Amino acid sequence: MAVPRASAAVLLAVVASLACLAFAEPPPSERSALLAFLTATPHERKLGWNTSTPACTWVGVTCDAAQSTVLQLRLPGVGLVGAIPPATIARLPNLQVLSLRSNRIIGTIPDDLLQLSSLRAIFLQNNMISGAIPAGVAKLAALERLVLSHNNLSGPIPFALNSLTSLRSLRLQGNRLSGKIPSIANPELKDFNVSDNSLNGSIPQALAHFPADAFAGNLQLCGKPLPPCSPFFPSPSPAPGMSPGDEPGAVSNKKRKLSGAEIAGIVVGAVVVALLLLAAILLCARSRRRRGAREGQPKGTSAAAVGEARGVAPPASGMTSSSKDDMGGGTSGSAAAAAVAAGAGTGEASRLVFLGKGAGYSFDLEDLLRASAEVLGKGSVGTSYKAVLEEGTTVVVKRLKDVAVARREFDAHMEALGRVEHRNLLPVRAYYFSKDEKLLVYDYLPNGSLSAMLHGSRGSGRTPMDWDARMRSALSASRGLAHLHSTHNLAHGNVKSSNVLLRLDYDAAALSDFCLHPIFAPSSTRAGAGGYRAPEVVDTRRPTFKADVYSLGVLLLELLTGKSPTHASLEGDGTLDLPRWVQSVVREEWTAEVFDVELVRLGASAEEEMVALLQVAMACVATVPDARPDAPDVVRMIEEIGGGHGQTTTEESARGTPEEERSRGTPPAAPTP
Repeated sequence: MAVPRASAAVLLAVVASLACLAFAEPPPSERSALLAFLTATPHERKLGWNTSTPACTWVGVTCDAAQSTVLQLRLPGVGLVGAIPPATIARLPNLQVLSLRSNRIIGTIPDDLLQLSSLRAIFLQNNMISGAIPAGVAKLAALERLVLSHNNLSGPIPFALNSLTSLRSLRLQGNRLSGKIPSIANPELKDFNVSDNSLNGSIPQALAHFPADAFAGNLQLCGKPLPPCSPFFPSPSPAPGMSPGDEPGAVSNKKRKLSGAEIAGIVVGAVVVALLLLAAILLCARSRRRRGAREGQPKGTSAAAVGEARGVAPPASGMTSSSKDDMGGGTSGSAAAAAVAAGAGTGEASRLVFLGKGAGYSFDLEDLLRASAEVLGKGSVGTSYKAVLEEGTTVVVKRLKDVAVARREFDAHMEALGRVEHRNLLPVRAYYFSKDEKLLVYDYLPNGSLSAMLHGSRGSGRTPMDWDARMRSALSASRGLAHLHSTHNLAHGNVKSSNVLLRLDYDAAALSDFCLHPIFAPSSTRAGAGGYRAPEVVDTRRPTFKADVYSLGVLLLELLTGKSPTHASLEGDGTLDLPRWVQSVVREEWTAEVFDVELVRLGASAEEEMVALLQVAMACVATVPDARPDAPDVVRMIEEIGGGHGQTTTEESARGTPEEERSRGTPPAAPTP
């Protein structure tokens, strides 16, 4: 059957256009720009950019429909190492999307990138980019998504971002940004996060509608949705009859002369106060004489007595502190302690209850409230303070929030936790409970947390964590968790790197904040769970041993990769959470690219140990709970991998170091022969 001439002409035109499209190619300048970028940037994977094939077919390169210009360059997680070379990507004039996330890019953001006026999305998260966010970003008028999270960026957030009227997503968390947050009054902005920086000041009203998690980890930020800033350790409650605005030393800004009537009133009031003070002194003297006449008056109140008064079994070793002025009374000698007593409503409630080896401390609540203090951090259960007492003792005070149990349950639970003693656990040493305030006291470990050691500023002057130190931390955390599970039948409930504290000389680590979940209200979204929570956990008040092992597995992956699970959560253009990311890399047989670049730089020669620990971690994060090993099995497997790496034996790990024992006033254990 003959084809009509018109139809044949159309068919020929279509074939010709398809043939032209097949051989279409971006301008030579764009092709050479891509090749220059790849040549100047070391990369660990072969991308297969063959010079004999069209550039639009190369991995990560997307062109327009006519194949005439490059619109997108996406090379996430391909092992790019080093700075972005200048005069390369900037020579792609029509580029709309740039994604170089999850590589090892260093240096600053090149100025010439800011000349790409067509850019709509920039994804550079999870690299090591340093320097400031350039104010020239305001030139990118079409920009809709800017994701620079989890780098080493410093300096202020530029106010110029306010001019990006199309901006819909701004993610800057996990950097070292400082200063105030500019007011970004952009109705298009739907996704915003500046958490885990060093920002300060008040949160702008234009951004107050974003959740608190978007601002968390900035200790000096305040205002909605965060509470007011607390630069110093506060008294648990105001003194009786004194409102927060009536603090001593508060001075009105308005100055005026006093009238004669006001002066007379002041004089009369002063006389009345003097008479009341005299009467109070006489009553106190009479009360002291009566108490002195009693024989066998106790010098303090023990935890056993407090427990028995409430019908709670006394602990094996516990005591409470009392006022130095009057050991048997219920009234404190300072306004701060009096405020606590008033807030609690009873004399007994105004005392610290010491637990276990905390009895070796020789301070009371009044001493604690007089201590100089600094904020260490704000976590999922409350704010932690470093408190230095007048006699030189240093402790950590955790001010709990959202406690949902009554006094009797709180006492019983704290007494159970006070019986936990192990070198790889940081137990509660004392607690305080009142209607308005709940405080926990811990030993102070000056070397900080594993999270700070792993994810602190990766710049010059920082000492990276070597492989031996990481193995010791992995073994310490595993032993502490195994002791909780096997000896005390307790689930930790909050295993994460910020709750792993490093002991002296980094020879061991201790798990903190364990088993606090029963005292809080049920929640499926408690802040701080991040990427550590097992997928089957719905109610955070009911963690299981297998859920703890999952969290431990994520912690092991964190030690191996150098990536924080919270940094690798779903964000930007689709980054996977840490276990899934590792699984995807291993599935593609790129196992070596899992490991932290700092281990590679240090020339770690223990690749077999690293691969073996990776296998243990992957077993711990199995999706099915029953497929995960038990904590004691994890300890055994890690011990078999590295032989302890200089760590103490499992039996020795239940004791503290001689220095730590002496600091608590208890004799150190005899050395093992």
